Amino acid sequence: MTNFTLDKDKYKAVFLYMANSLGQIEGMKKAYKLFYYLDFDFYEAYERPFTGEVYKALEMGPVPIYFSGIVEELVKEGKIKITKVRRSPTHQYDTVIYKPLTETNYKFTAEEKKMLDRIIKLYGNQTGTNLERLSHTEAPYNAVETYQIIPYEYSIYRDTQNLV
Repeated sequence: MTNFTLDKDKYKAVFLYMANSLGQIEGMKKAYKLFYYLDFDFYEAYERPFTGEVYKALEMGPVPIYFSGIVEELVKEGKIKITKVRRSPTHQYDTVIYKPLTETNYKFTAEEKKMLDRIIKLYGNQTGTNLERLSHTEAPYNAVETYQIIPYEYSIYRDTQNLV
């Protein structure tokens, strides 16, 4: 398993780009899966992750381990606002809503921008629950035990169409 370095500036820029493109990101699970698909699709296409995030296999699917800390920094910097909404009385938890307060001026490469737009187009309108179900069909997630780190190298077993 190769170790990659987390690029916090790019990570924050990705979060802002996705949130602005979607208007907001509804749900922590959805945000987790958008990052997972961005990093693993990018790795499958270019043999390097987009953000360098580390993902653990949990019951809800792949979960980024640095996500909460980076989101907390974005809130402190006044770049996003977090609200919680109870979508239904039958839901056990509130839905976390990430609302962008600013845009990013990060200079993504052409291939990065294309992949970001692809992820938003393919997964941006799906619910966190749908993305969870989809992630459970993924080879990288299924190749490890619960609570283990998911190696990026396992993305080669996905055979994702139309990556580039």
